[in-house]
Amino acid sequence: MSTEASSPHKGSFPRHVAIIMDGNGRWAEDRKLPRLEGHRVGAQSVHTIVTASREMNLEALTLYAFSSQNWGRPADEVKGLMELLKEYILEQRKEIMENDIKLFAIGDLNRLPAMVRTPLEELMEDSKNHKSMTLTLALSYSGKDSIVNAAKALCEKSVNGDINVQDISQDDFETCLPTHGLPPLDFVIRTSGEIRISNFLLWESAYAELYFSQVMWPDFRRQQLETALQEYQRRKRRFGLVGSQVESGGDLAPKDKNNELKGENSWP
Repeated sequence: MSTEASSPHKGSFPRHVAIIMDGNGRWAEDRKLPRLEGHRVGAQSVHTIVTASREMNLEALTLYAFSSQNWGRPADEVKGLMELLKEYILEQRKEIMENDIKLFAIGDLNRLPAMVRTPLEELMEDSKNHKSMTLTLALSYSGKDSIVNAAKALCEKSVNGDINVQDISQDDFETCLPTHGLPPLDFVIRTSGEIRISNFLLWESAYAELYFSQVMWPDFRRQQLETALQEYQRRKRRFGLVGSQVESGGDLAPKDKNNELKGENSWP
């Protein structure tokens, strides 16, 4: 995997992109194939998009791989998805390690079968000091549960006397979210034509740009990613301010911990 930038244009570039990878099952059904075949081809899209994101020097990529609601799907489909997830982790281990990618996962990981959880945790541990890009897999994930768990953690801190309820800030809340430490979420992409965020990164998406593609996930490759990023670059992100304030880097614009305007990095 080359890490040299290969973008066709420059300009405002997101630091953190999240993708709702939707449409695998419908892609397969449209072709009269088993649904699992759609997931299998979708795994190829994952590899392609991770590779492209690393080459573009994206700081963080978060993929909605399996929601907490997905456990309710037919047992054979869930089993097949877990098998594919295990295969992906094992097959991509070499590239993740060689390309300085940090693997991270959010969600109720305890629900994952051992055949998935064990290699996942091992790769997370082995790649934890990598700096070039963070790849986060949302597995058995629920945005609502994430918020509830953060609230519980703050309640425990209050009960233990570690924090005063009246002093709780947004920053305090964010430190209790599993995404704490990742760059602010700039851009959410959803494939397959559905126009909703489906319980994904609800808190984190507060100021994210949203992009809905008609392309099914198995057909979403580098060209489609570049098209989405070009759309992102055409947008003006104001964060409640007026355009002139944002363009001048006004003091009122929301900043992250590095004191940079969110979403104003350049595509290398």
